[in-house]
Amino acid sequence: MAYKRRPPSVAAQIALGALMDGVWGPVVRLQERRGAAVRMLAALARQQDKRLRKRNPFRGYIPGPQDVFVMTYAKSGTNWMMQIAHQLIYHGNSEYDHLHDLVPWPDTKAMPFVKKYAIPLDHATHWRQSPERKRVIKTHFNWDMLPISDQARYIAVVRDPKDIFVSNYLFIRDGVYGPAMPTVDTWFDLFLSPHFPLGGSWAVNTAGYWAARLRPNVFVASFKEMKRDLRGTVVKVADFLDIRVPDAVIDEVCRRSSFEYMKAVDHKFSMGKMVAWRQPGAMLRKGSQGGSSELLSRERQRQIDMHFVAELKQLGSDFPYDEFCDVTPS
Repeated sequence: MAYKRRPPSVAAQIALGALMDGVWGPVVRLQERRGAAVRMLAALARQQDKRLRKRNPFRGYIPGPQDVFVMTYAKSGTNWMMQIAHQLIYHGNSEYDHLHDLVPWPDTKAMPFVKKYAIPLDHATHWRQSPERKRVIKTHFNWDMLPISDQARYIAVVRDPKDIFVSNYLFIRDGVYGPAMPTVDTWFDLFLSPHFPLGGSWAVNTAGYWAARLRPNVFVASFKEMKRDLRGTVVKVADFLDIRVPDAVIDEVCRRSSFEYMKAVDHKFSMGKMVAWRQPGAMLRKGSQGGSSELLSRERQRQIDMHFVAELKQLGSDFPYDEFCDVTPS
């Protein structure tokens, strides 16, 4: 019997909404007035990171040649790359009600409200019938938390942190937090802290993936390049996965991986309702490169650039920031 993902129940949606609107929102507003919101949210993020590391769902798992990890910092083009890799594995012919009916996301086992959001890793056996006998696994974990095997493949996508900031702020505000969402000012200060709630430091995450690129089974893709040359990216991913298919298959994978196609079937990638009285935020909103002025002033864009360039240098990373990101002019 085919697996069907289960979004939070109505009861869970009501409970989360009551928590957000009745408790969390007032607490955030109070702490913002006191100037203590960033400190509070960072402390909660530290605790969350400790829990994830303690309950790492990948612990004990040994990946095999069937496993293709798509690893990203959240809101970096995750669904886009998953769609490319998944459709290549199925030669452009995969149909599904929701991508996570087929693609495991083990991270969620350690997250409240979304524990049954995606098919469990041990249930995802459909790869045995796929033309390439492979499957995609999604993760937002840093490299040091992943199960590493020479047999598996690992695809990272790196996106400009300025665009990530805008995308994740609007996504979380519209789909989950609603009126309880911290202000842009609070979220900005959090984003430049080591303990951002949605993934920690962008620089730490990126430096880890970038350092691993020297392994023959790791491919680091640029969101910027994906926007500029989708077909070129699809061809590179196919080559990385040793998938040899006719041009017609590449064309179909490109069609199904275009923003227009995926936007039209956003419900197949969306998280769905998390709060009963709030419409879910669109998983694919604009998919743009260089659109951070929607929330960020020119000065704040420069601050993000300078902050993460300095942090990458402090980490000893040679990640080429200006090749992957649009550096804000002085």
